[in-house]
Amino acid sequence: MHTSTPTTVTPPPPQTLLDLINGVLSLLLVSSLSVRSFIGRWQVVRSKLISLQSSLASLSDSPHWSQNPLLHTLLPNLLSTLQRLHALSAQCNDLSASAFPGGKLLFQSDLDIASSTLSSLLHDLDLLLRSGVLHQSNAIVLSQPGPGSEKEELVFFIRDLFTRLQIGGVEFKKKALESLLEILSDDEKSAALVANEGNIGYLISLLDLHHQPTIRDCAVLAVSILASSASDESRKIVFEEGGLGPLLRVVESSSMMLKEKAAVAVEAITADADNGWAVGAYGGVAVLIEACRSGSLATQAHSVGAIRNVAAVDDIKMALVEEGAVPVLVNLLVSGTASAQEKAAHCLSILAGSGEYFRSLIIQERGLQRLMHLIQDLSSSETVEHVLRAITSLAASESISRILSSSTAFVVRLGELIQHGNLKLQQLSASLLSHICPSDGNKRAIGSCMSSLVKLMESPKPAGLQESASDALVSLLSVKTNRKELVRDEKSVMRLVQMLDPKYEAVAKKFPMMVVTALLSGGSGGCRKRLVAAGAYPQLQRLTEMEVAGAKKALQRLAGNRLKSIFSRTWRE
Repeated sequence: MHTSTPTTVTPPPPQTLLDLINGVLSLLLVSSLSVRSFIGRWQVVRSKLISLQSSLASLSDSPHWSQNPLLHTLLPNLLSTLQRLHALSAQCNDLSASAFPGGKLLFQSDLDIASSTLSSLLHDLDLLLRSGVLHQSNAIVLSQPGPGSEKEELVFFIRDLFTRLQIGGVEFKKKALESLLEILSDDEKSAALVANEGNIGYLISLLDLHHQPTIRDCAVLAVSILASSASDESRKIVFEEGGLGPLLRVVESSSMMLKEKAAVAVEAITADADNGWAVGAYGGVAVLIEACRSGSLATQAHSVGAIRNVAAVDDIKMALVEEGAVPVLVNLLVSGTASAQEKAAHCLSILAGSGEYFRSLIIQERGLQRLMHLIQDLSSSETVEHVLRAITSLAASESISRILSSSTAFVVRLGELIQHGNLKLQQLSASLLSHICPSDGNKRAIGSCMSSLVKLMESPKPAGLQESASDALVSLLSVKTNRKELVRDEKSVMRLVQMLDPKYEAVAKKFPMMVVTALLSGGSGGCRKRLVAAGAYPQLQRLTEMEVAGAKKALQRLAGNRLKSIFSRTWRE
């Protein structure tokens, strides 16, 4: 049985196509002037034809236009559309009753479709001309510029790439996106250049669900890289071109991999405080909370990061509560990755500091217990900081403060952070310690951190650290054994006395005097003796002469014991 082999029609050469197009265009320009029907519509078509004539002239002037593969599709489509319009113009010049066999409404629809197609092709042709790629030999197959390439070369390649993306079919778009991803992956610095030279609005439009899946997947990856790159400029352009809404839709309904990439981009965009409002405008609060609830671990971490970024926006705070964010955030303290735990703790600290209503919600969801448990095992100083801030805000409630003060494990952890944490953690721990006022037994359990508190009193930064350290130390010195332990620490006593020196200006005198007064409050002769031996008496005497508040009282306590000793020794002699 003989089977015929299908014949492949070879399209005419580009120059032949251009000649045919110009021929039909000339006829159409003439016939469009003499139409007898739908005159208004033909005036619109004629203005497009005149624009096309100008664009074709520019095309002819481009030295390498015939080598561009995009024209292999564009020119045949353009010829077909012009031929269709020419046939329609002939019908409009026919006054016979049979001019519109399908009726005028059908003809009108056909004319509108042809006119719209012409507009689209004219747009593509103008885009190709503006890109400048027709002035470069074989532009469409340029190899990607290497890392050491000139900026001009990379700019040209990016423009060519976006031209392919906007004009070409699926294969052109796919190859263009692959090249774009290669550029963005090879060099982070190229993100700003791509954002400025490329049509980011069109790239974002490819995130729509209706686009071919491979195209959409590549577009999501590209937008994610642009939004999350080190370039503030590229991130800003993605947002200004309307990228946040489509990215949230990808987070809401897409594959796991794309959700993760989109969540990365949303977190990066919302890191700019000025963009926070848009999450609510795009309905993103519910989307992000659901992603935290049911997304992959990576999606959870980036989604809670985005929530953390916008949690300080007043309108969004209430939306978070209404959409059930608090239990989800509390749960992430236990089930999330280290990154998700940190961001969830940070978010809870923001909400806890926003008023009693938010604090009560966190407490109802057992947020305090989760935070207290989390702080025992954490090694990340950033997460510990957010946990401490959240607990500090919750401790504004007297009942919570009592729970914290009675927890030996928690108080001991504060003591450890005062001894071994960074300055922020030391300050937060000291401040919280002085606020909750632990039981005497718990104060004795952390007596070893007192020398660290004395050292912190010498630190001028961060602001408030000296006050927090001295307040915590005074609280611990209400216990007799702690007073005895501190005065036995010669270095700490010498530090305190040095801080009393009027010439030592790094520390406000009220802080060391608070501590000295606390040491002398129990009437222990041993404390007085060690302070006098370290030189506290003359320092307090000078401060008294300078009329520094509290100095006279501290001096009297110190001097009373000293004078008694003198009288006793004189009597024995």
